[in-house]
Amino acid sequence: MLIAVEDPRSPDVLALLEEHLRDMYRASPAESVHALDPKALTDPAITFWAARDDGGALLGVGALMQHDEDMGEVKSMRTRTAARARGVASALLATIINECRQRGITELNLETGTQDYFSAARRLYARHGFVSRGPFADYTLDPNSAYFTLAV
Repeated sequence: MLIAVEDPRSPDVLALLEEHLRDMYRASPAESVHALDPKALTDPAITFWAARDDGGALLGVGALMQHDEDMGEVKSMRTRTAARARGVASALLATIINECRQRGITELNLETGTQDYFSAARRLYARHGFVSRGPFADYTLDPNSAYFTLAV
């Protein structure tokens, strides 16, 4: 698996992000969906990675939004259905955590859903040491959102 910084507007990535957004709106009320669209993922404060197999096929994506010199946020984590249970999300998350360490970011946060649909994501983050926390940045208390943090 090769993980590299990529443009979120490449065709195969766009298709995966569109699927991601559709699923987020199916699983959560619209006001509780915090997934970013491809244009938002091109913001200079965001670093976007894609994981690909040896043949170049897209396996998954993930992003880091840097809020300030100390705080980052995991965004747009998504693994293709056919690539699940192969360690793609763990590898992307490890890449994001390593990038935080290189930049001197000391606090890595994320928001995910509370619905059953998001249970695998919550387990992934717990396996990597994330612990529950309250809302951060511009988030507010929301029964459809779970917030996590990791001291990097």
